[in-house]
Amino acid sequence: MAKQSLIEAFNVKPRKLDAKMVKDYDIFPDKELLDSLRSKIIQDLIDNNIPEDKMLEQYINDEIDKMLVGYDLGYLERNHIFNLIQNEVNGYGPINDLLEDDSITEIMVNGINEVYVEIDGKIVKDDSVSFINDDHIIRTIQRIVQPLGRTIDAANPMVDARLRDGSRLNAIIPPLSLKGPVLTIRKFAKELESIDQLLLKGTLTNDMAKFLEACVQGKVNIIISGGTGTGKTTLLNILSGFIYNDERIITIEDAAELRLNQSHVISLETRLVNYEGAGEVTIRDLVRNSLRMRPDRIIVGEVRGKEAFDMMQAMNTGHEGSITTLHANSPIDALNRLETMILMNEMEIPVSAVRGYIENAIELIIQIDRMTDGRRKITSISEVIGLKDGKLELNEIFGFSQKGIADDNSVIGDFTVSKKKPKICDKLKRKGIEYTFKNV
Repeated sequence: MAKQSLIEAFNVKPRKLDAKMVKDYDIFPDKELLDSLRSKIIQDLIDNNIPEDKMLEQYINDEIDKMLVGYDLGYLERNHIFNLIQNEVNGYGPINDLLEDDSITEIMVNGINEVYVEIDGKIVKDDSVSFINDDHIIRTIQRIVQPLGRTIDAANPMVDARLRDGSRLNAIIPPLSLKGPVLTIRKFAKELESIDQLLLKGTLTNDMAKFLEACVQGKVNIIISGGTGTGKTTLLNILSGFIYNDERIITIEDAAELRLNQSHVISLETRLVNYEGAGEVTIRDLVRNSLRMRPDRIIVGEVRGKEAFDMMQAMNTGHEGSITTLHANSPIDALNRLETMILMNEMEIPVSAVRGYIENAIELIIQIDRMTDGRRKITSISEVIGLKDGKLELNEIFGFSQKGIADDNSVIGDFTVSKKKPKICDKLKRKGIEYTFKNV
């Protein structure tokens, strides 16, 4: 029995495609037809069913021709369909174009028809992208991680990896994910933001920028606090740029994202366990090792566990000007999280001693948040001024007070400044940093 063409098998009536269909990626009124075409070509590749007398490009074109009998297609429409198939073969399937779009900062695949992207701080559903089925999502994940020496399957249902361009990928599939395979990619910016760009975006004021520059150059120990996707790493990278060029800087990260331009930078990255369950190198291991590398500065991408104790120890033993980030919703919450992480070490240290330890180590906490309109703002810059009634006390130097929401849904508010001169100014003076605090 002769093989039916796809167009015959699905008994599709001829339809004309217009420019709007192409623009909206709605190439086929029958989406199942396109999905079947993509699936057939991929399966033929897997099964090595491509005729020996045909090149891959010719084979794809011939299959498209079979499918599109009766469709009145122009060059652009047909080329778009060919590119969709090529992305399946040589790229990363439906998300290939999203990965190449520099305006997109995050890609979230929650299901076959649930693809979300972050643009300008806002998360929106992208109805132009879809997968055939759950296997299609898993196949796409495998295609991305296999060149990195990683895999994902029922035996290894979770993968966390850094792509070659620095982007971070996390994927989790059944049985751990009850909904089906879920893929998240936080893209690595090709061009890093500068302090000037943050000023233009209204993330902070000029006075705040000058204060932070003085604090970094004056070797103030700093924690950058914020929620997921608030821009902590971006801010960390920008502040690190204020460090003098003659200092020896050691950066420690799970996935290397920092890009410092100083000449004396040593970048360290953690390592996950191998297939035998051995070989893991943690943030804590690297922090401990960095103390033997004669650092002028230690910059840790994020503390979230027992390494917090070692980081505090470094700050307390002469390694001034260390900077790190952590997940917290406020400066006081950041201190509480630090306290909890230090106590995770299961050492018999009284809480009062831990708080004293933090007081001597941490000098400044910068809180950065993503507002409801998607914009990032530094909502607080606070100094640790001591202990009062056994609790750590903060003095907010700069803040942001939200007043309301405008008709265009943008956040209305004002930056505030303390009337009280920060204690940190005394340290800056001792360090020879020229800075004048303005509270008017």
